[in-house]
Amino acid sequence: MEKLLTHFPNLSEAQIRQFAMLQPLYADWNARINVISRKDIDELYLRHVLHSLAIAKVQPFLPGSSVMDVGTGGGFPGIPLAILFPDTRFLLVDSIMKKIAVVQAVAEALELENLKAEKARAETVAGKFDFIVSRAVTQMPEFVTWVKGKIRPDSRHKLANGILYLKGGDLTEELSGFPKAVQYAISDFFPEEFFETKKVVHLPLK
Repeated sequence: MEKLLTHFPNLSEAQIRQFAMLQPLYADWNARINVISRKDIDELYLRHVLHSLAIAKVQPFLPGSSVMDVGTGGGFPGIPLAILFPDTRFLLVDSIMKKIAVVQAVAEALELENLKAEKARAETVAGKFDFIVSRAVTQMPEFVTWVKGKIRPDSRHKLANGILYLKGGDLTEELSGFPKAVQYAISDFFPEEFFETKKVVHLPLK
C-alpha cells in the first residue's frame, strides 16, 4: 500500500479503503481457489496492483469510456483500474468460471458498481470498447484476432482506441507485424526492480 500511495498520491478516501481491502480479500480467496501464485500473494500490491495500474500512467481513462479486460484471471488489471477510474465502465471476461466467481465476489465486497464480470471468450462478447486491456494472456497476433472488431471507431483519449497490453521481455519479434505498436517501459513510471523489463504496449485498432 505504501508504494501505491507514493505513486498515486491523489486517491480519495474511498479509493484508499478499496485498495486496502484487496490484500485480505485475495488472501482469503486464494486459500480456497488458487487465483494468484502463492509466492505472489505477499507481493500483491507490487506484482499485481501496481503492475495493473501502469496502464493508467500510459493512458488515464476518461469518464464515460468503456474498457474490456480479456483473460482477467483473478481480476487483473481490471479491478485496480476500476477502483482508480470509477466513472469508466469495465467488463472483465475469462473462460474459467471459478476465476470469474472470485472477481465477482471481490467486486461486490468493494462495491464496484462500474464493473461487470462474465464467463466468456473475448470473441463472443458483444459491443465495442474504447480500450481492451490484458496481461500477457497470449502472443499479440493471436490476441488481435480475438478482439478484432470490438474497438469503438471514435477516439476521445490522447492515445487512439485499441489495445493496452502488459507484457515483459524483448517483444521485437512478437510485435514485428504491428508497425503502429508503441512500447512504454513501466520502469519510467515505477522504479522498483520488478518492473525493469516490463512494458505497456499500445496498439491502435479500428
